[in-house]
Amino acid sequence: MTERVAVDMWFDPLCPWAWITSRWLLEVEKVRPVDISFHVMSLSVLNEGRDLPEQYQELMKSGWGPVRVCIAAEQAHGAEALAKLYTAMGTRIHLGKEPLGREMLVGALTEVGLDPALADAAETTAYDEALRASHEAGMRPVGTDVGTPVIHAPGPGGDKVAFFGPVITPAPRGEAAGRLWDGVLLVAGTPGFYELKRSRELGPIFD
Repeated sequence: MTERVAVDMWFDPLCPWAWITSRWLLEVEKVRPVDISFHVMSLSVLNEGRDLPEQYQELMKSGWGPVRVCIAAEQAHGAEALAKLYTAMGTRIHLGKEPLGREMLVGALTEVGLDPALADAAETTAYDEALRASHEAGMRPVGTDVGTPVIHAPGPGGDKVAFFGPVITPAPRGEAAGRLWDGVLLVAGTPGFYELKRSRELGPIFD
């Protein structure tokens, strides 16, 4: 039996591309010997001090709440609870088009059986040190000129490889998801490989 390996993904609940990649990874878990763990990064942290369009600046202000609540839930209940909360948040944000705010946070927490009072974390800086530490752990190996999704996985020789992406839409299913995983690992594990990219012609498709 092939030994299963740990694969880690860093997400911000705001990012639609990270959401699609996360759903792809859950498909990969079904067809390849990998166990996926989710961790929090923050686009609001990443973009601190940057000259951004006003509309994006407002989005970054709204982005603090969800990641703080994710960290609070992880600290209180562990990685499994974080994964469930991410699914609930992402479904509401990206499929349900719910506005960011307390109502969305309370709804997501309640849906997965967590104390809705954890939504209070959105309005405090008490979890920011842990948030920044989680963000740094994910981003350090790939640098600050990328966003999310970020994935850490065992490379061909067993050493960890870290990379941004893949940016895909819609998420492949079944064996197609596995084949993409095989290819991503192949290029990510190649020494000196940095980038493979083309212009996007489609927006996020959440089917």
